Amino acid sequence: MFFLYNILLVLASQIVKILALFSPKIKLFVNGRKTVFETLSAKINPEDQTIWFHAASLGEYEQGLPVMEKIKEEFPNHKIVLTFFSPSGYEVRKNNTIADATVYLPLDTKSNAQRFLKLVHPELVFFIKYEYWPNYLNELKRADVETYLISGIFRENQAFFKWYGDFYRNALKAFDCFFVQNESSKKLLQSLGHQNIKISGDTRFDRVVSILDRDNSLNFIEQFKNNTTTIVIGSSWPKDENLLVNFINQADANVKFIIAPHNIKTEQISNLKSQITKSAILFSEKENQNLAEFQVFIINTIGILTKIYSYADIAYVGGGFGNPGVHNILEPATFGIPIVVGPNYSHFAEATALVNMEGCISINNQTELNDALDNLISNDDIRHEKGHICETFVQMNKGATEVIIKHICNK
Repeated sequence: MFFLYNILLVLASQIVKILALFSPKIKLFVNGRKTVFETLSAKINPEDQTIWFHAASLGEYEQGLPVMEKIKEEFPNHKIVLTFFSPSGYEVRKNNTIADATVYLPLDTKSNAQRFLKLVHPELVFFIKYEYWPNYLNELKRADVETYLISGIFRENQAFFKWYGDFYRNALKAFDCFFVQNESSKKLLQSLGHQNIKISGDTRFDRVVSILDRDNSLNFIEQFKNNTTTIVIGSSWPKDENLLVNFINQADANVKFIIAPHNIKTEQISNLKSQITKSAILFSEKENQNLAEFQVFIINTIGILTKIYSYADIAYVGGGFGNPGVHNILEPATFGIPIVVGPNYSHFAEATALVNMEGCISINNQTELNDALDNLISNDDIRHEKGHICETFVQMNKGATEVIIKHICNK
């Protein structure tokens, strides 16, 4: 099977080059990997001490950031190398300040893995949550490099637990310790014979708790809010917006809405704005405007949603009408805000927990959305109670980073 994996990988590498001619995202995926080795050669010297972190995409980067920050404190003389698999992670965080070198991860061929590790020569390696690349892991094992999985989560439907997953199971032998999120992940790994497992929890909780310590103020949002009850709609998709626009158009004038769509392409933003009958303004139009006069603020930019959540009285987090489901609910939760989501949330442990605890409300249709938002708007006690549940949930689950760092530093 490993031989077949390598053959398929070579074929896939040729196919994506063709697809890149028609897809801007795949073009970034292909072109971004062309200069990886040159970049590493320029930024990493043979005598440097290095630590390598790998994140699949943006969410995993945010998940691993608390560990990266602590590792940098504990190992100040080491250089940090950060790799991404996806353009949606690399293109957003390629100019981060935590890493000394940020690059795409070259495709998982044996030659790429050997060349990459020769250039980076890491002393410690951290894979964040998932992405188990067999050739890289096998080469790390062969070189006897300390390798860790952080915030790991395992499910029965993964290849490791299938009859055909032997070469994937062998790749897991590269990890010196698995830091997993829950007991079920631990039991699944134990079923494969692994004992080097610690339940640390999810480092995303540490990430969102740290948000409270920074300056989250945005003067233009404060001007727009103008001491008015405000619903922040984050990472929305058209299926979310179809319901939300109907609610917005019939909402009272004493409620304001901030919409930060997942996709900010001009055509989609224009279409969204055209459907809203209330006074609406785009982020790109805000200069020299009295924002307090508007009832809807559409954020057609990226990178500020987390700060915007700090101004919310209620949050709607999008993605719950799609697959795999709802986006990050921990960012609004850390600010003590009640949250509304669509029906597809079961793949996300934190969303499932908060729905069960009733800090988060799941809706299936227009009527349920209207009832949920009307109730939260009109009843201060319910709104504050659900917000308190969310805030407490985040605070009670922090601490994963400390477990990981203590293990690394006390070896």
